[in-house]
Amino acid sequence: MKFSIEKAVLNKAVSQAQSVVERRNTIPILSNVLIEATPEGVSFRATDLDTEVVDRAPATVERPGATTVSAALLNDIARKLPDGALVNIAFDADSGRVSVQAGRANFNLATLPREDFPVMASTEYTANFTAPAPVLRRLFDKSRFAISTEETRYYLNGVYMHVADGEGGRTLRCVATDGHRLARIDAPLPEGAEAMPGVIVPRKTVAELKKLLDDDEAEIAVSISETKVRFANPTITLTSKVIDGTFPDYTRVIPRGNTRRLEVDAADFARAVDRVATVSSERSRAVKLALDEDRLILSVNAPDAGAADEELAVAYADEPLEIGFNAKYLQEIAAQIDRENAVFLFNGSGDAALIREGGDESAVYVVMPMRV
Repeated sequence: MKFSIEKAVLNKAVSQAQSVVERRNTIPILSNVLIEATPEGVSFRATDLDTEVVDRAPATVERPGATTVSAALLNDIARKLPDGALVNIAFDADSGRVSVQAGRANFNLATLPREDFPVMASTEYTANFTAPAPVLRRLFDKSRFAISTEETRYYLNGVYMHVADGEGGRTLRCVATDGHRLARIDAPLPEGAEAMPGVIVPRKTVAELKKLLDDDEAEIAVSISETKVRFANPTITLTSKVIDGTFPDYTRVIPRGNTRRLEVDAADFARAVDRVATVSSERSRAVKLALDEDRLILSVNAPDAGAADEELAVAYADEPLEIGFNAKYLQEIAAQIDRENAVFLFNGSGDAALIREGGDESAVYVVMPMRV
């Protein structure tokens, strides 16, 4: 194997591939990236057995072939090479070593046999469709903050992607919850997605997916089966096992009878919460919302640290209400809101609040109250 590749191209491809590699591995080959050179170009493949990423890059291939080298080591070398350098990479089968040369810098790296590298088995996907990158990015970006990190409730450790009945017909929906807050985001249902099974996309895969969706012009090919999901843009393919579990019936926790309506500037609200929460105890970070006619007072009372309050002009015309929430949860939800105003719908001080982005019904958030 022998090829030449630009430093920036190599850096990007190796960085993308090696990000799925676990730092501590009991299986040495899983620390490596599989490099495959063909007349069409070079691909870099990495896996942790649950997730696999393949990044294809343009290169001048003099001799096709394949081998594996340490992903972290190759990533560090690619990052530190001079900008604009042409990198020459060659594998010598006799010595079992890979040479990396750029300018006057030369590296000689150990390899492991490509035959030992585990390639994720191909699956018959039951649904195949394409969707614009910005649509998928919105679905996952707006829901990912609510993914649970509690390993015992493993079925909440991802985003539930499925077909649902929305306000204007069937939609592609992503839902995440940790039991304290919930995000439900809808997008128009792409052609070909009608028969897709509902799958829970793991937290790590959602994080990797963010890099694959950064091109606004890209169309993403999505393939789904009961056990796997695959996302592909023109250069990167991300394949992942899905979480083997049943996502709970989230519709039961979305309030339907909340009639007390508060409308507030989302950015002003987020900043005010951040300011008053400065004095709250780290453990609870509870913020009290006191609502009266067209007025909201945010307050925190932390006996050990002090107290703070701030008043905001809002649109509110219902009975007075006092309700408490975790400040971090309020800030995270406010950060998702793209529109100018956030709309809160309350019932009572002990009931979950429903939050929307202005009049947009395609994004709904729920947050449980706290005692203050």
